[in-house]
Amino acid sequence: MQLPEITEVNVSFTELNKTPIYSAVDIFSGAGGLSLGAERAGITISLAIEKDKNAAATFIHNHPLAKVICDDIGEIIPSLHIEGNPFIVFGGPPCQGFSTSNTKTRSLDNKNNYLFHEFLRFVRELKPKWFLFENVEGITTFDNGNTVGEIKRLFGELGYLTKEKVVYASDYGVPQHRNRFIMVGNKVGIDFQFPDKYNYTVSVDEAISDLPSLENGDSFEELSYKKDFDQASSYAKKMRQNSSSARQNFVSRNKDYVIERYKHIGQGQNWKAIPDELMANYANKHNCHSGIYKRLDASLPSVVISNYRKNMLIHPYEDRGLSVREAARLQSFPDDFVFRGPLMHIQQQIGNAVPPLLAEAIFKKILEYPIAD
Repeated sequence: MQLPEITEVNVSFTELNKTPIYSAVDIFSGAGGLSLGAERAGITISLAIEKDKNAAATFIHNHPLAKVICDDIGEIIPSLHIEGNPFIVFGGPPCQGFSTSNTKTRSLDNKNNYLFHEFLRFVRELKPKWFLFENVEGITTFDNGNTVGEIKRLFGELGYLTKEKVVYASDYGVPQHRNRFIMVGNKVGIDFQFPDKYNYTVSVDEAISDLPSLENGDSFEELSYKKDFDQASSYAKKMRQNSSSARQNFVSRNKDYVIERYKHIGQGQNWKAIPDELMANYANKHNCHSGIYKRLDASLPSVVISNYRKNMLIHPYEDRGLSVREAARLQSFPDDFVFRGPLMHIQQQIGNAVPPLLAEAIFKKILEYPIAD
């Protein structure tokens, strides 16, 4: 789709005669998974920064009251775009260099490893009471753990007490086994404790079984749900709360030989279940990543929804890839959340996002602590 030219959208809360108590700045915001979780916890997004125009367009559509800047973060002076000190600054710098799945660029020389210095700069200049820094689990072992130690030291020099943990989205109501590194810091002397795990998990079936049946390559902007609201799972009801139909039912079109491979893969299985004669184009079939050609197990939370198109994740019952809405559900984006941009970019936005329900749990825990001057 043709995107409008985006540089900056100006809506200040002072113009609305309302200064939020819990104001936030979201940097490296992506589509806005962290911001959606923050808003649901009771935090107001005053400013968001995202370089990618498609992700910025998604953020603008779903957070219409926020001021959004689509530019290189290194070119932005935060004090020119927000008055006073926000309650919290949060975000996740691009993490290719930290990821254990990306061995080619996982080195100290990868420039993306140092984008956290831009995060640090925003905290230094805006002086929020709190910050939340998000990244991949691989950051904990990068450079033998020295990277996390250095980040803690730098924030400590700014007066922030920090606590970090690898958290699992499935522990907080997200139907996906996704692990993220989260560091929370504050300069008001609070010994932050991460929220307790929930006493339940949500399965793939609970997450998507009410969504419409589709075929390879289907593209429907809007379809009726397969189940009435009262027949849907508790999780699906939560996702459908502000929607009367399923939107963005877009499925990538795979080649016929790929679909033929899908037919041999049972729930929970991957490429290993495909007969050798159907994998002849692979020089060495056994070099395939374990996440390739993975059919989701309906009875369990999903595997990680990252680049689910490239990994060719398979619907638990149907011989096709996941739709945009199904992947969004597995990331805990509600059905009224609309993604903008070409299909490939939408899929990447979903894969890159922090699950909103995970974010909401952590932000709610932050807000349990008293505000200190």
